[in-house]
Amino acid sequence: MRLVLLGAPGCGKGTHSAWMIAEYGIPQISTGDILREAVARGSELGTLAKRYMDSGALVPDDVILGLMRERIAAPDAAKGFILDGFPRTIPQAEGLGKLLSQQGTRLDRVVKIDVPREELVSRLTSRRVCPDCKAVYNVNFRPPRQEGVCDACGGRIVQRADDTEETVLSRLGVYEQQTAPLVSYYQAQKLLAVVDGGRGFEETKVAIKAALGA
Repeated sequence: MRLVLLGAPGCGKGTHSAWMIAEYGIPQISTGDILREAVARGSELGTLAKRYMDSGALVPDDVILGLMRERIAAPDAAKGFILDGFPRTIPQAEGLGKLLSQQGTRLDRVVKIDVPREELVSRLTSRRVCPDCKAVYNVNFRPPRQEGVCDACGGRIVQRADDTEETVLSRLGVYEQQTAPLVSYYQAQKLLAVVDGGRGFEETKVAIKAALGA
């Protein structure tokens, strides 16, 4: 099963990827992860990507696609994968299609988790994290047992700098601008399924499974 998971920050992609990984036995692949892994390995593409990253420039699509080609050819992706945060643009989507075609395969489904903007803002601005153990909380829906203290390690939980309302609104604006063309692109290919992510976890999970024909 080869999937692209679309959705704005805060829509629940990470939460729903977790059960899909366990249930379908396929890895979640994000651009950030493959960049970090390639840089850590010191591969040729990783070294090239690091030059762009160190200079503050965007890593070009051809480098990203090269890294993606290597990653989806790995043994753990033999049965499929969940792409998260990639593609972000039409050229990347076209490049991904060509890459998969060269490997004799194609995407099975593109699932967009749709959540109203005001709910996304609420979810993200109420999110808190533990810098020490990376545990994530929500002051409205999943607060720690003791205010400001991590349940797991006892560290002090904080609001990430990119979870302030001003930053959240900016991030959502960028996402909406980038993603709208992808929605039309994958609709035209009859690959897109949109699920309501504003419902509870179980209801959204059932909707995703239905969209995957599972």
